[in-house]
Amino acid sequence: MDKFKSGFVSIIGRTNVGKSTLINNLVGEKVAITTAKCQTTRTAIKAIVNRENCQIIFTDTPGIHKPKTKLGEIMNETAWGAMPDVDLILFIIEATSDKIGKGDALILEKIKKTNKKTILIINKIDLIEKEKLLKLIELYSNEYNFQAIIPVSALKNENTEKILSEIEKHIPFGPAYYDIEEYTTQTVRQIAEETIREKALKMLDEEVPHGILVQIDKMNLRKTTKGEDIYDIEAVIFVLKKTHKGIIIGKQGAMLKRIGTYARQDIEKTLNTKVNLKLWVKVKEDWQENNSILKMFKNE
Repeated sequence: MDKFKSGFVSIIGRTNVGKSTLINNLVGEKVAITTAKCQTTRTAIKAIVNRENCQIIFTDTPGIHKPKTKLGEIMNETAWGAMPDVDLILFIIEATSDKIGKGDALILEKIKKTNKKTILIINKIDLIEKEKLLKLIELYSNEYNFQAIIPVSALKNENTEKILSEIEKHIPFGPAYYDIEEYTTQTVRQIAEETIREKALKMLDEEVPHGILVQIDKMNLRKTTKGEDIYDIEAVIFVLKKTHKGIIIGKQGAMLKRIGTYARQDIEKTLNTKVNLKLWVKVKEDWQENNSILKMFKNE
């Protein structure tokens, strides 16, 4: 056991650079919801990778962005707060960048201040030529002494093993902090809430998703008449405007039904249990500024 390694790794990057897709690939399970829309991840999500002589605990953080609400401020605080206490940072950038933009420069400055061991992950390499990639590697190499620079395509799940092997080199010897069967610290309730939100994000117009909050009011596990396990889940989708409520419900309830169907199928797959899901939509105009609600997003 003295040869066993364990370490905490924070994944940080601008919004929509592919952090959640990458973490799902690394873990081999769906632990973070993924959409093409910005600011999908709102809280620090822990994911666990168990290897033969190593346990890696990842924290997937919200994307760094310019906040417009208290929620946005808390999301940025959560991302920055995940940096100081980890053994290693995975800094993810997009291969399509020609230069170090404002957001990436800000993250680089924070990394320099922490002086943490950092691996640079250049994502979306399937979208560029090799020459452009080499220039980007040189550009970032001159900025910080990265432990490694690994080009990847999270979408195509390329170089996942290389990332894990590189992480293993740089984390300390130590015990396993979690059971080898565990792959996330999220509760069943949190997984269900996030799954519902993901389906809404994927199906709704650009304006609506950022104003969505999903809360489960009831979640009970019972036996059916055939003796099978089934979860009864009742959840509310909160929105900022009355017009958004109408969009989510859709004509004769069609959109809400679609969201519910796809969410139920995913939750059943994740929990390996049948699910009876009921959804309601309510307006809560100030929730992104409401301190009592925002407590749940704070990384405490």
